[in-house]
Amino acid sequence: MTPRGSIRTPAFMPVGTAGTVKAMHPHEVRALGADIVLGNVYHLMLRPGAERVHEFGGLHHMMNWPHPILTDSGGFQVMSLAKLRKITEQGVTFRSHIDGSSYELTPERSIEIQGLLGSDIQMQLDECVKLPCSDRDTEKAMELSLRWAERCAVKFGNQAGKAMFGIVQGGAVEALRMRSAQRLAAMNLKGYSIGGLAVGEPQEVMLKMIEVVEPHMPQEKPRYLMGVGTPDDIVESVRRGVDMFDCVMPTRAGRHGLAFTRFGKINLKNARHADDPRPLDEESSWKPACIYSRAYLHHLVKSEEILGMMLLTGINLAYYQSLMVGLREAIRAQRLNDFIDETKAGWTRGDIALYQHASFSMSSKS
Repeated sequence: MTPRGSIRTPAFMPVGTAGTVKAMHPHEVRALGADIVLGNVYHLMLRPGAERVHEFGGLHHMMNWPHPILTDSGGFQVMSLAKLRKITEQGVTFRSHIDGSSYELTPERSIEIQGLLGSDIQMQLDECVKLPCSDRDTEKAMELSLRWAERCAVKFGNQAGKAMFGIVQGGAVEALRMRSAQRLAAMNLKGYSIGGLAVGEPQEVMLKMIEVVEPHMPQEKPRYLMGVGTPDDIVESVRRGVDMFDCVMPTRAGRHGLAFTRFGKINLKNARHADDPRPLDEESSWKPACIYSRAYLHHLVKSEEILGMMLLTGINLAYYQSLMVGLREAIRAQRLNDFIDETKAGWTRGDIALYQHASFSMSSKS
């Protein structure tokens, strides 16, 4: 519960990197079922600038989203995008990937930026290492992230109606993950996240790290797995006790012609859709999935029309939110494992049988 509304869990947070969920209107994101969206410190500090956003009444007002917003700290983007990065005890200095301008981001400045943006949930600044990484370097980054967490907590203070989350680091080293989780739990923060995953490691490694840290994360506080992921990643993580997720995958995939559905992934670039009159999914909660033919969606994708990107982005976010609804209902009904198994069976079956049936029906009419 936040002053701007409740966040139902398990929750998927659409990513609004630069103050917008790409190819979607804010009211559409809300209509799809999102309780909260994510904003990005790194991108927003570069442009339009945190102070400018503050002058316009904060991120909620500027992007016309009066509901909860979580902002990340910028640590991952500094690792993955920034140029000439230099990390010290004080913080990180880097050059913008946009124009080469120099910036310094300290734990205190990260929290200050998130305050200027006005986000409801703020993340500590952490050092995110690229995997694979030596155990020694992984430990150094984890220990630095813990010290930065303490500084972020001091800077954040006790803001009414807002929360700061710590980030468990430690790469793929079980002992480091456990130590990080235990020491963050001792800080008595309002929420805890697992970072440094979904960076190319196999799924079994990610799930193992969740299993390692879950017993050491306070049961009564939200657990957030950062940057994850595929529908399969999400359901398996919920099975292991995770509450919150964010990922660019549904929006990015939609812009490139890939749809997520109850049948699994459907690549609208494939030629087999060119003459298919069926809707993508007549049971989808999002009307475009029910009324536009696969042939039309295929045409839009192949023609690189903006409408195709918009439609498939909405279809994907609708599926992710419907998956969250199903998970929440299954948890209430104490049948989570059954729901996950049934959902995964649907992905395995796919829509080939339906496609063959449709092809037979069409040929029998000719």
